[in-house]
Amino acid sequence: MHNSKSQFLSLLVFLTGAVLVLSNGFAGRVLAQDDQVDVYRSIAPIGEALNEIVENYVDDPNVDEIVEGALVGMMNALDRHSSYISADMFREMRQETEGQFDGIGVSIRMDDDQNITVFQPIPGSPAATAGIHAGDMIVEIDEVSTQGMGLGDAAQRIRGPEGTTVHLTVLRPVDAEGSDHEILEFEIERGKIPIESIVEARVLEGGVGYVRLSDFKGNTASDLADRIEDLKEEGMTSLVLDLRWNPGGLLSASKEVAELFLPTDTLVTYTKGRTPGSGVLGDDLRLYTSRQPVVPENFPIIVLTNESTASSSEIVTGALQYWSRAIVVGEKTYGKGSVQTVIPLRRPAESALRLTTAHYYTPGDVTIDEEGIRPDVEVPLPLEDQRRLLQQMYESYESDAALRHEQNHGSVTGNEVTDDTVEDVQLKRAVEILREDDVFERLVARYHRDVSETQVAATRGEEEGAEEGDGDSR
Repeated sequence: MHNSKSQFLSLLVFLTGAVLVLSNGFAGRVLAQDDQVDVYRSIAPIGEALNEIVENYVDDPNVDEIVEGALVGMMNALDRHSSYISADMFREMRQETEGQFDGIGVSIRMDDDQNITVFQPIPGSPAATAGIHAGDMIVEIDEVSTQGMGLGDAAQRIRGPEGTTVHLTVLRPVDAEGSDHEILEFEIERGKIPIESIVEARVLEGGVGYVRLSDFKGNTASDLADRIEDLKEEGMTSLVLDLRWNPGGLLSASKEVAELFLPTDTLVTYTKGRTPGSGVLGDDLRLYTSRQPVVPENFPIIVLTNESTASSSEIVTGALQYWSRAIVVGEKTYGKGSVQTVIPLRRPAESALRLTTAHYYTPGDVTIDEEGIRPDVEVPLPLEDQRRLLQQMYESYESDAALRHEQNHGSVTGNEVTDDTVEDVQLKRAVEILREDDVFERLVARYHRDVSETQVAATRGEEEGAEEGDGDSR
């Protein structure tokens, strides 16, 4: 009980510190202003509840877990995008947004018999160099059997700090029927493994390039620039940039991707955050392109969007649409016009807050939070058809990871059409538009809608947004 009381006192100190963090850490200002002192009075019920838990809960409570639960509830009470990030989640998030992780560079999946199987080793990765093949069945990880092990547990065991090693025991088929196997042992040193944002890239019939981005990481723009150069060498004369099902990512990455297509010194987005102590939204950050684009100014571009296009994806969509640099085809975007700033915490150690701190605005001076961006050419694709299309796309490379960039979108990608085929009508319409005319200015004149119709300001006013504390940066 003495230990629980000590933890309780520590928790009160932590909560007081959290108040200072959320009030910009200015202890002097907090003590000097009556309205700020009220924050301390407001957390009194938390202290009372914790005291009751420590004194009367039937078992000895885990105060650390209570702290994390309180933080989760605190952040969830703000808005749908603010959240508490545990130490493990924070570590993984940093790796993902940096575009790399520590591991051996192998993707795994469950086969039909629930065996953990190698789907694809990343080319050039430690796994590929060691000789791991697609289709290898992993039966042991560091001498621990994988029978009954879930994919998440297996992935955690395979990952680890750069420079350490993992021992894998695999079964590899020795005949085409898979009736006989050989047992192989691999000692693999972990390294830095790149995470790709580009999930599809190819040139379709008629010289139409197609690239689909899964999200926005630190390496997304550089990878996309390289891939565009490759596609141009393969004969690409126009481009479809697919941002469907893309939840966004780093704010900086959206600017870097946009400047691949826009002239130097073009406004991509700007944010407005709350001025400390005033409660009023003010100009916070303005992002302009700072490099020459990788494609000519008249190069035809279409951006594909749907209701799952969000955050950084919407920033890119809004900028290219506003400056008439791309025609937007598909459906209205999600409407996440807020920025979440990740604020590291000293306690719990290595954890963080993802806190909404600003609204972002399109170059058209509107925030589309909860409003979304409307396409120039609307092409509906019902959710059930989207689900079936995504399944069809996955199945087209499930048995051969080398076909990942040649997924089945129906007739538009040259695949056989049957009664069960789902046609990607949005991609098909985009390709049809690009094939109509090789002069982009004429396509823009024909299809581009006035931005006053496609980028409509959210109905919620700035003052209301400031009072509610909504905002956006990741």
